[in-house]
Amino acid sequence: MTPLFGRRKRAVEPAVPTHRWVVVVPVKPSARAKTRLDVDGVGRVDLARAIALDTLTAATACELVAQVVVVTDDAALAREAAMIPALRFVPEGDARGLDAAVATGVSAIDPNARMPRAALLGDLPALRPADLADALRAAASVPRGVVPDAEGTGSTLVTANAGAEWASSFGDGSFARHVALGCTALPIPDASTLRRDVDTADQLDAARMLGLGPRTAALLPG
Repeated sequence: MTPLFGRRKRAVEPAVPTHRWVVVVPVKPSARAKTRLDVDGVGRVDLARAIALDTLTAATACELVAQVVVVTDDAALAREAAMIPALRFVPEGDARGLDAAVATGVSAIDPNARMPRAALLGDLPALRPADLADALRAAASVPRGVVPDAEGTGSTLVTANAGAEWASSFGDGSFARHVALGCTALPIPDASTLRRDVDTADQLDAARMLGLGPRTAALLPG
């Protein structure tokens, strides 16, 4: 006979809060972007803008992103992005590099570090929202994180949790610098679309194998 007293009820665990992130995307004006990206029959300016727009579309579609902040002085990009939801544009001002542009976006949207923040490169034309969500879930458990690019030397995403100081050091060899700054390398698979940034035609071909966003795909020959 089962006793009426003394039976222990299973404790109900509190729900784990879902982190929602502010994602800052620095985008150079297309006229001076992607200078190493040479594709026969495709205008570099148009291609650079299409890549940025596909990246922004994927970022805003990510379930863990509350706001995407685009730091740019590309007026044409802003016009073409008008139909993408959840975007906020912040002017870059004097061009002082990616880190200064990211810092401008972070300061504009969350100067007191009240929310989790991330910097995402704007040259991920194959990015899938689910891959970004996987990285942000992993980043929620560490003060600061970083995702390496496909080559393992650069960085495509840098994160800072609520209360953590912002710092970034993008550019050639940035992954090692971000780790030295205290970022934890996030366990993102090699095949993740988040790791495939594009600076060259060969890298664009690799991104194409993953599945390009519609704007970038529309510019390329079949």
